[in-house]
Amino acid sequence: MVAATATFSQWLDQAQLPEQRLTPQQHALLQAAFHFRQRQGSDYYSTRLLSHFLLHCGSGLKVAHIARLLGLCRTTTSRQQGLSSKQTVQQAHHRMDGRPYGKLLPRYAGPIAEFVLTHPQASRYDVLGFIDRTFGVRVSRVALYHFLKKFGLDQVPGTAQAQAPAAAPAEAAPPTPPRLPAAPLPGPEIPVPLVEPVRAGGLVPLPAPPFCAHAPSTPAPSC
Repeated sequence: MVAATATFSQWLDQAQLPEQRLTPQQHALLQAAFHFRQRQGSDYYSTRLLSHFLLHCGSGLKVAHIARLLGLCRTTTSRQQGLSSKQTVQQAHHRMDGRPYGKLLPRYAGPIAEFVLTHPQASRYDVLGFIDRTFGVRVSRVALYHFLKKFGLDQVPGTAQAQAPAAAPAEAAPPTPPRLPAAPLPGPEIPVPLVEPVRAGGLVPLPAPPFCAHAPSTPAPSC
């Protein structure tokens, strides 16, 4: 971060922001921001609060301009656009990542597990705040990560994952086709009786087979 400049014009020049291109509203806003910076200094907390305000006040300034005004990295400033005020304060509170102020003891695992289970949507910063309020110990996110991993608390699913999705209804089985009668096994053919089907009047006899008529005086010819 750069040191605070002496004048408002110099502050805009080092940010490559021409003063004549500012709207009256932007000019008044940046003058107030300049006075805040001159009064509070360029320390981490003051810069973080001022950057969060300029990024979310609808000033119309580009992220690159805000980053150069406050001497911040363009990528870091862009990431801060998606943070809420609570997250910004939490990050400022735990800015010394990797440098724990205290030690997480095994006896803390029970209360921390209860908090994680009853607050499935809690962020790491929420857990760090709970530890600070409950045990009076400030630790880094790295220390919390290793602590949760050691006791298997890093695998606790959120609300959306805790509820198993309802089982999909089983697909209806296709209708069973009717079973056809088995084909008869080959065997001797059984003769069918020469009887017509039953009618209204009962069984009708078949006509008699033809025969050959012959005279009584002559021998009967063979048929």
